[in-house]
Amino acid sequence: MTDATQPTQLTGLALLKNPQHNKSTAFTEEERDRYKLRGLLPAAVSTQAIQVERVLANLRRKAYDIERYIFLMALQGRNERLFYRVLIDHIDEVLPIVYTPTVGQACQEFAHIFRQPRGFYITPGDLGRIGEILKNWPEHDVRMIVVTDGERILGLGDLGANGMGIPIGKLALYTACAGIAPHQCLPVMLDVGTNNESLRNDPLYLGLKQARITGAAYLALVDEFVETVQKAYPRALIQFEDFLTPNAYALLKRYRDRVLCFNDDIQGTAAVALAGVLASCRLLDTKLDELRIMFLGAGSAATGIADLLQSALIKTGLSQQEARHRLWFVDIAGLVVKSRQDLAPHNQPYAHDLPPSSFVDALKSVKPQVLIGATGAPGLFDEEIIRLMAQINEKPVIFALSNPTSRAECTAEQAYRWSDGRAVFASGSPFAPVEYQGRTLRPGQGNNAYIFPGIGLGALACNARQISDEMFLEAARVLADNVSAEDLTAGTLYPPLAKIRQVSLEIAVAVAAIAYGQNLARAPRPHDLARMIKAMMYDPGY
Repeated sequence: MTDATQPTQLTGLALLKNPQHNKSTAFTEEERDRYKLRGLLPAAVSTQAIQVERVLANLRRKAYDIERYIFLMALQGRNERLFYRVLIDHIDEVLPIVYTPTVGQACQEFAHIFRQPRGFYITPGDLGRIGEILKNWPEHDVRMIVVTDGERILGLGDLGANGMGIPIGKLALYTACAGIAPHQCLPVMLDVGTNNESLRNDPLYLGLKQARITGAAYLALVDEFVETVQKAYPRALIQFEDFLTPNAYALLKRYRDRVLCFNDDIQGTAAVALAGVLASCRLLDTKLDELRIMFLGAGSAATGIADLLQSALIKTGLSQQEARHRLWFVDIAGLVVKSRQDLAPHNQPYAHDLPPSSFVDALKSVKPQVLIGATGAPGLFDEEIIRLMAQINEKPVIFALSNPTSRAECTAEQAYRWSDGRAVFASGSPFAPVEYQGRTLRPGQGNNAYIFPGIGLGALACNARQISDEMFLEAARVLADNVSAEDLTAGTLYPPLAKIRQVSLEIAVAVAAIAYGQNLARAPRPHDLARMIKAMMYDPGY
């Protein structure tokens, strides 16, 4: 990756207004003369550490997280390296603001808090000339693209062009967690309209005020986008993000075998959940193939988790039929069974030959050790459900994965209190530690940020042709192996966020090794893969 400290030809105010090269008060005396900055800055020369202190002081005096989000986005827009220094060194505090849960509110209010353009917008009117307008993007060495059409933003639904906050946030995590250089990142919004009437009636809304295009017109636009970026940026990886379930599966199936791409909601969520399940096996002193796992919700996230779990179970020696018998789904209509006529194609493999059943009755009959929520609907793991899981299991494992925090199936405190402190809890968004009867219980955060940055870094490091399922299986194993005995004792299934950059590096090394083993790598294999990848990682220091 290109070093952000490279010399620049910019001088004066043009340099101070360039976020990639601006150091603000950290420009040295010699640099102030060289770059014609004398008189444009206060006299004191700050270190980056002093600047970080100033940022944190300003950040912490803000009254609301959305104000903190706006402040940090402004910082990213004027001093990119300082922004990433703050995010990397204080990730526990800053990640929940830059990404989930605050990014959910930021997307809802995106048009109202808009300050400056960021990212690339494509509309149906651009069909036939995406290649032409893509030349307007100032960077030519794009390696990482996160694209959404805004139809299913977190658990918040159709937010249209407001969903641009998701690619922006995800790419910030690629840089902070895996060292992908910021100038090599491209956030993309496919603005195909919105079916959200409140947005279309909002005079401040910045997207197309029309119903979403669908069918052949929609597919033609996505096809042209994918084909165009392959030509413009032949080494780029495309990450599909927050598409509605049918489109998410259709697009992944359409492109995965011929384009370097993956869907984070399907595959990234699956890997981070599998890692948590693998870690829970150590806590429960059981084997993966002995678990019964029930999902509440049958959308792209839940079925993506099940697909990867199925692969992991088969690797233990189970047949496909035996593996599927370990995985159970409940959706809004009840237990997913073969007699139902309303099942989507991705749900049908997990339909069991049983009579219809309610959620509660299904829990009583299946007796799962692990319960995974991926519904986007808050509060569905109520007291009855948690107490029933605690009645079935000494240590019930509860994943409330829906984002943002307001959409979680239950809170950490509820899971602990209703299970008499015995639950092992993980969520998609962060929850604070909970004091319960003299014990401090630390919820695990099953955040995709543990997975997708490392997957991307590994794929880019070896110039992979495509992303395979084995890469996600290996990423899950590496993440689970990073959960210490101390973490498990505290009841958490994931390592501290402070370790995420090292975890991403280890995942990247493992992913690249899989690519070389599967003949999916186009770059020659280096003598020391880990050393090469570590040297690639962007450092925002100055």
